Amino acid sequence: MFRFEKEQKIFDIAGVKVGGQPGQLPTVMIGSIFYHKHKIVKDEQKGEFDKEEAEKLLKEEEEISKKTGNPRIVDVCSSYPEAFPKFLDFVASTIDGPFTIDGVTAEVRIAGLKYVKEAGLSGRVVYNSITPHIKEDEINAIKEANVKSAILLALNTKNPTVSGRLQVMDELIAVAQRAGIENMLIDAAVLDLPDPGPVSKAIYLIKEKYGLPCGAGTHNAVARWNDKRKLDKTEYLLACSVANVFPILAGANFTLYGPVEHAKSAYFYCGLADAYVAYIATQEYRVRPQTKEHPLFKIFR
Repeated sequence: MFRFEKEQKIFDIAGVKVGGQPGQLPTVMIGSIFYHKHKIVKDEQKGEFDKEEAEKLLKEEEEISKKTGNPRIVDVCSSYPEAFPKFLDFVASTIDGPFTIDGVTAEVRIAGLKYVKEAGLSGRVVYNSITPHIKEDEINAIKEANVKSAILLALNTKNPTVSGRLQVMDELIAVAQRAGIENMLIDAAVLDLPDPGPVSKAIYLIKEKYGLPCGAGTHNAVARWNDKRKLDKTEYLLACSVANVFPILAGANFTLYGPVEHAKSAYFYCGLADAYVAYIATQEYRVRPQTKEHPLFKIFR
């Protein structure tokens, strides 16, 4: 294992701590609900969904989170502005911790921002996400909503390499600061099927240079691969396991692990990776976990 020379920032977002050196804190798990074609959603445009099943999914994830010690941020998705307030209101009233605003368009995300501002929920929100292509109206909406936490997507379509991701970082940080963001979580941006490799290297380099919490939605690479090849269940689970764990070994602090239905397996294999990382960090660098709820103390008991 290794230790970053750069001081590593740790942010507390509505009670969930994210960041730090390898072994200090568990990987924060970000699972999605109300995503496109989610079977619990009856009408995407109107925001009608099976509340009993949605609550069951979130409660199950909560129990799994307690079992492994990995904290969570619920990724609240929406395709339509009319539906977003209903989705956000439900999640905010069902869970105690932070959640994201993850709309497919700026219009949808801005609708979410207006709702959380009116409902007084801005302190629990992680905006997902700020990109180098963000427009002024969205920047202004984030600032007006007084949201202080956001995922910054290191997206460089002109140069989709490790160095390309690094090239957009200064611009991303400047834009986030203009929007009033204080807690910056960097998503190293999956673009291609084998991207968990380059993404992991980018996470390491971004943390080494900027000291900011980093992670990625490496599950997306597997989902795209599955769309092309149709992996069987075992292949899909193993591919997700490798893709989500690989960045943790490079220092990642969070993972967007995909649909919340995948919580049982995702928490287990990410928590196991956390335990391995923490154990070697304790031996080699005397870096002790900052919480007694760390997977190192829960996975093996």
